Amino acid sequence: MQQIEPLNFGKFYHIYNRGINSCDLFKEQSDYQYFLGLYEKFISPVADTYAWVLMKNHFHLLVKIRENVVYKYSNADRSIDAVRFEEQKWETTDLSACKAPDSVIAANNVKAPDSVIAANNVKAPDSVIAANNVKAFDIVPAADMETYNIKIPKAYLHFSHLFNAYSKYFNKMYGRHGSLFERSFKRKEITDIEYFKNLVVYIHNNPVHHKFTEHAMDYPWSSYLTCISVKPTHLKRDAVIGWFDNQANFKTAHENPGDVINLEKWLGL
Repeated sequence: MQQIEPLNFGKFYHIYNRGINSCDLFKEQSDYQYFLGLYEKFISPVADTYAWVLMKNHFHLLVKIRENVVYKYSNADRSIDAVRFEEQKWETTDLSACKAPDSVIAANNVKAPDSVIAANNVKAPDSVIAANNVKAFDIVPAADMETYNIKIPKAYLHFSHLFNAYSKYFNKMYGRHGSLFERSFKRKEITDIEYFKNLVVYIHNNPVHHKFTEHAMDYPWSSYLTCISVKPTHLKRDAVIGWFDNQANFKTAHENPGDVINLEKWLGL
């Protein structure tokens, strides 16, 4: 049985998959748009995206799993209306940028450990912590997150929910049933800067490689056009361009994509 690589906080991953038996994943323009909408809902809270492409029967993503992220809401006590909770349950909070009680600690009714309270001479955590701008990770060590009812997202589950939600949409839309994606989705940790650059070029040139278009800029369902745009985006565009030093080098690299075959062999595609 093939061992599945985990998705660890702070790590970069190439995530890719195809339709089961190479079936189509996208038939109409609206399908691509719907997938991207689900991606924003499920993945953006737990991962930063650096490059992506959606092809007719497969996709490629380059992401970094975010650190210091926890779920903002909990409904363990059923205090939130089920419909409302369904709308907000995927919201997460970046602990490195938040004040404890206003966003995470108070929302989860978390009390600071006795040792921390004593050390900081805190009498009333819900008010004093906020006044002193103490971050949640300073109050509750990572090892004690579960004890203090702070829930940490599992990134692989967010991807699974994305694929399940899209499968339900696609099956209903086109009158099919059963699995849509191959299981489980492929992932490979990326640690080398040259591989970063090669992978970005490979992802954006996938439509060229599969003869959908003659140039990456002519394909609408990838991050290439976003990378060369100035419009606001959640894509980590500045970091991507920085890997190539400047936009001119970025464009030149995409005109000379290199050895795609060897890269695909390394990926096992």
